[in-house]
Amino acid sequence: MPLLLLLLAAQLIGVARLYSANWDEAHHLYDGYLSLTRGDYRLNAEVPPLVKMTAALPLLHLHPVLPGSEGSAHTDNAFLGGRTFVFSNGGDRLLFPARMACMFFSLLTALVLYAFGRHVFGELAAVCALFLFVFDPNVLAHGALISTDMGSACFILATIYAFYRYREKPGWQWLLLAGLMSGFAMAAKFTGIFIAPMLVLIAVIEALRERSLPVFGKLMASCAGILLCAWGVIWAFYRFRYAPAPMGLEFSPPLAPYLASLPHPSDGTMLALVARFHLLPEAYLWGLANTKHTEWEYTAYFLGRVYRHGPWEYFPLAFLIKSTLPLLTLLLLALMAWRDAARRYSQALVFLLVPVCVYFAVITTSHFDIGARHMMPMYPFLYLIAGAAAAMLLRRGHGWAVLAAVLLVWQVVTVMRVAPAYMAYGNEAWGGPLAVRRYLSDSNVDWGQQLKTVKQYLDRNHITNCWFAYFPDGAVQPQDYGVECKRLPTPSALWWLSLPMEVPPKIDGTVLISESDLDGVESGDGALNPYDAFRTLHPVAILQDGVYVYRGSFAVPLASAWVDVHHADLLAHSGQPGEALRLARQAEALAPDSPRVQLELADVLAMQQQWQKASHHYQLAQQELAKQRPDLQGEELGSAIEAGLKAAAAHP
Repeated sequence: MPLLLLLLAAQLIGVARLYSANWDEAHHLYDGYLSLTRGDYRLNAEVPPLVKMTAALPLLHLHPVLPGSEGSAHTDNAFLGGRTFVFSNGGDRLLFPARMACMFFSLLTALVLYAFGRHVFGELAAVCALFLFVFDPNVLAHGALISTDMGSACFILATIYAFYRYREKPGWQWLLLAGLMSGFAMAAKFTGIFIAPMLVLIAVIEALRERSLPVFGKLMASCAGILLCAWGVIWAFYRFRYAPAPMGLEFSPPLAPYLASLPHPSDGTMLALVARFHLLPEAYLWGLANTKHTEWEYTAYFLGRVYRHGPWEYFPLAFLIKSTLPLLTLLLLALMAWRDAARRYSQALVFLLVPVCVYFAVITTSHFDIGARHMMPMYPFLYLIAGAAAAMLLRRGHGWAVLAAVLLVWQVVTVMRVAPAYMAYGNEAWGGPLAVRRYLSDSNVDWGQQLKTVKQYLDRNHITNCWFAYFPDGAVQPQDYGVECKRLPTPSALWWLSLPMEVPPKIDGTVLISESDLDGVESGDGALNPYDAFRTLHPVAILQDGVYVYRGSFAVPLASAWVDVHHADLLAHSGQPGEALRLARQAEALAPDSPRVQLELADVLAMQQQWQKASHHYQLAQQELAKQRPDLQGEELGSAIEAGLKAAAAHP
């Protein structure tokens, strides 16, 4: 067991050294440091503070310099300030020790998994389960990152284990431990709240198994005690203070209007009621509201198509693609291997399967479909089942023992074949890592973690003339790792963070495109994607299975038009209508079929009181919107086009 833990740690340290900062790490670390040192939870409350504060602990003795305020909304400031915070203080000087702190959650998960498996199934099953876990590509991809997924998995598993021990031998020690662990789970990630239905359902099933109303009452009272303790733990992480920051400082936007703006008013009403009575800290409530906003706003890439709101099939398919074939095979064999032992382990199966079923049911019905990493809390329970199945097969006879041994070795070979590009892992049945993008994208393949590899590639090939469409551009910039390529637009870099860029209609040299941008995760697929033409080309290299490299001369009219549209909008609102109109017409010449381009030209004409021409282009924008995925663009552009048409009609 110690050797397996050392192997896990060694692999995770390798990942921590290789991967560049991804979309979320810099702002999580910055927010955690401010929460830890100043008690200010406003910066980015999109996740609770436990993991972020843990990551920031090693930074206390480093005394990093804090950036000044970016003068923007807190969530924007988190990304902008987070990048400045990390890279003005040495980059890996902060990032690596923070990742080592987060590696603690992976090691603790492994320890709890081993203890749970040994207690229930014996030493051999525990070792098999731990072995499978240690060599899981998904665990290795995310186990050392400043991310909440492994922390959530750790404490959900620990809660269920403690509750299992309490069920076996009731006592206040296990009940208290279950309460603390459930509180940690809820303070690690908002999905920790799912512990409540898990515990209640386990209590109901256990009472039904024993056909005892007193057992039901006792277990429900225990669940109430656990959740009450968890409630106290949440308040402790927010310093038992309702306000998100000292001295009366508030969120931007404040909580009340933020709740009122939720896509589903019923969610806002419920959270407003909790806020009215101060049942949870304000920062926790703001973060819960943020999850509802992002679930509604984020697009999902699924089976080669971008969806405005993710389909329910996303996570079932993601599970089949991203799980290793040895795990899936052992889960199938478990049905047979457990046939004779099901009665003996019936109670254990309840505690192992209920969390998986509840968690999977909830995430499958959500629309927050941006990565299989969100399934991480399921995997420790599944590996316990698979490990027990492997142990049973090893004892069943020579043929079955050989099969179990082959599956265990296969798990190791899987990791060796995909290393170090664990993030892009997909099992062999679906074509392996390079085939994953046919089905899934975003953090299933590309979370922006490849910049160190990109830098090595450019230096090794002496490339200086290059262009780069980098997925997290702005939250992290290629220049932070010495990648001095010219910037190609991404929706976040251009429309959200307004990063400087100039892009001609035709570019030449080496072109690097993040896989998520290649697939149009943010922009939309097909005609909406400025890099769609590259999808049919053969790359000269693929870096960490997530950055595609092309060499030659390429037309990028839509990318160039995007930049012109953005500059036209800035000029129009800064009192330079003539130059704005020139750029808007230039954009139309490049991408006349783009509703965004037609809308911008119409808006510029309207600002100059050229209403007849503006009306014509508003109509063109509406027509093109109807042709090109109105399900993707309608929420953003549709209302603006309608407002423009009404204004034009009022000025004949």
